[in-house]
Amino acid sequence: MEKILGLDLGSRTCGIAMSDALGMLAHGVETYRFPQPNAYKNCAKHIKEIVEANNIHTIVLGLPKHMNGDLGERAQISVDFKKRLEDMMDVEVILEDERLTTVIATNNLLFGDVSRKKRKQVVDKMAAVEILQGYLDRNRK
Repeated sequence: MEKILGLDLGSRTCGIAMSDALGMLAHGVETYRFPQPNAYKNCAKHIKEIVEANNIHTIVLGLPKHMNGDLGERAQISVDFKKRLEDMMDVEVILEDERLTTVIATNNLLFGDVSRKKRKQVVDKMAAVEILQGYLDRNRK
């Protein structure tokens, strides 16, 4: 099996996670910080570097839905980013419901007694781990 990339896209950051080669465990890679808000082109270039360096063919991108399941403006940004990534490189981008992943990541960090400053630095990366791990768990063979 190949490694899979997981993304939690925001307006200022993008949390990045990667699976192990067996597709069982997700681990955090980094939180990419945009040079300016909404700099999605820069983020896509950075992700392309990671994809090429790790021979990745599948990306799981968080799709922010409202609690009632409706899609809003943030969801459309994720749909547009999916298209951008697929146009830039030969990858399949899967949109994955990301409701509550940031809450879960924050709670895990609180439980681990991580300082507020450190939580702010890693919460997006940990949310990407939650998104990817959920996908891996549901698609395990």
